[in-house]
Amino acid sequence: MSERTTIPMFPLAILPLPGELVPLHIFEPRYKQLLQDAENSDIAFGIFFNHTLNEEKIGSLMKLESVIKRYPGGESDIIVKCVDIFSMETLFRTFRSKMYPGGDVRFWRVDLNELAGGKLSEVFQEYMSKRKITRHQGFFSLYDVANQLGLDISERYRFLLSDDSGRQRFLMQKVKFQQHILEREYQSRDSYHLN
Repeated sequence: MSERTTIPMFPLAILPLPGELVPLHIFEPRYKQLLQDAENSDIAFGIFFNHTLNEEKIGSLMKLESVIKRYPGGESDIIVKCVDIFSMETLFRTFRSKMYPGGDVRFWRVDLNELAGGKLSEVFQEYMSKRKITRHQGFFSLYDVANQLGLDISERYRFLLSDDSGRQRFLMQKVKFQQHILEREYQSRDSYHLN
């Protein structure tokens, strides 16, 4: 883990995974100010996972990708991308002289390109083919796999807090479960016919 640093913070009950693109609707004055700072100074900010599940006080480091729409009242629809995970030590009501919160964090420095193991990659490739998704590079990072599986909040939390081999095993179970669901779906198509 890296040394402690203070970053702008946006507490939300979501836990984006590295590499994930997330749409946000910005409407509160303090977060409008955060968006303005992100646009003007190209700063990253944290989404602190504001949930009772979060005993480890983790969150996602986000970078602004694009502003999709601006509304007359100053609200905006934006897309942000998760570029790292952090552990938070302290959450502050305000960040320096700004309206929005801040926090002391330590970045995990995740490797966004950490490859899924051979067996996991092979099973995931089969799963993607069954879903008829063939436009991919042929190799997958752990986070590519996790982001394709639609993990719920508790699964995301468990995945991030697992060690390397635990993450591989967890994703292998999830991919196999999704394959099972797809197979059942195909079987049911053959069993039911519309009049």
